Amino acid sequence: MLESSFKLPGQTAFYKGKVRDVYTIEDRLMVMVVSDRISAFDVVLPRPIPYKGQVLNQVAAIMLDATKDIVPNWVKSSPLPNVTIGLKCETFPVEMVVRGNLTGHAWRTYKTGQRTLCGVTMPEGLKENDFFPTPIITPTTKAHEGHDEDISREEIIAQGLVSKEDYEQLEKYTLALFERGKEMAAKRGLILVDTKYEFGKIGDTIYVIDEIHTPDSSRYFYAEGYEENQKNGAQQKQLSKEFVREWLMANGFQGKDGQQVPEMTDEFVNSVSERYIELFENITGQKFVKEDVAAADAESTIIAALKSL
Repeated sequence: MLESSFKLPGQTAFYKGKVRDVYTIEDRLMVMVVSDRISAFDVVLPRPIPYKGQVLNQVAAIMLDATKDIVPNWVKSSPLPNVTIGLKCETFPVEMVVRGNLTGHAWRTYKTGQRTLCGVTMPEGLKENDFFPTPIITPTTKAHEGHDEDISREEIIAQGLVSKEDYEQLEKYTLALFERGKEMAAKRGLILVDTKYEFGKIGDTIYVIDEIHTPDSSRYFYAEGYEENQKNGAQQKQLSKEFVREWLMANGFQGKDGQQVPEMTDEFVNSVSERYIELFENITGQKFVKEDVAAADAESTIIAALKSL
């Protein structure tokens, strides 16, 4: 599904994000349609990736169900493979990024000589992809347009973005979710390297919202070969959508002004779809079952699901 244009009973708002269409129902529920659109470098690429939406939605559903003993989550039902219905929460205006390894943005910061990221001190003597002594939380602001910005714990509290009490609770939930994610990954021969969580609140209750531990919101390494690769200074074998960014960069695109998205051939689109299915099966240990849903059937199914809530 590339995009949706449903008319749902009680619909009070609609938001089209880079890859998701979000419907608000009576300011109480949200219907999230995870499309097959794909973005990189904050740009939506011109062609959809078949089954990508289903992969992300179903990985998130499995991971949220497996962590509901740690923190309540927003999900009420998943009536279709690429659709989730859940509670509408007052969203905290920060994303909780947690890192177990010196990778990505953290490594790019570190190799410039800086040893502080989002107010967190990183120890000396680390190589790219090394484990931190303990996971670190490096939050960002949630930007409606443009890029999210790094921010420290102290700045979040001082600016009143999140109360001190709530932020301390978000930190506890973040570390507990990450620990559970790492345990689940280890059983699949994987290392959960870094990920991000979003939280919201209804009354006094904090909920984890959106997707968690998916290949779009997280980075995984294969555990087999990790130590040898570190010893030899070799790149780690990753399980994430990083391969899409690498293909774009290899073809001269990084989202900068004046750059053109390279042609996405049928062969490339199909290869990305196959990689997403591979990600699903590796992360969950389940066989992926392709499900094709027509837009008209989807709308009636969602309406029936809403009536039951």
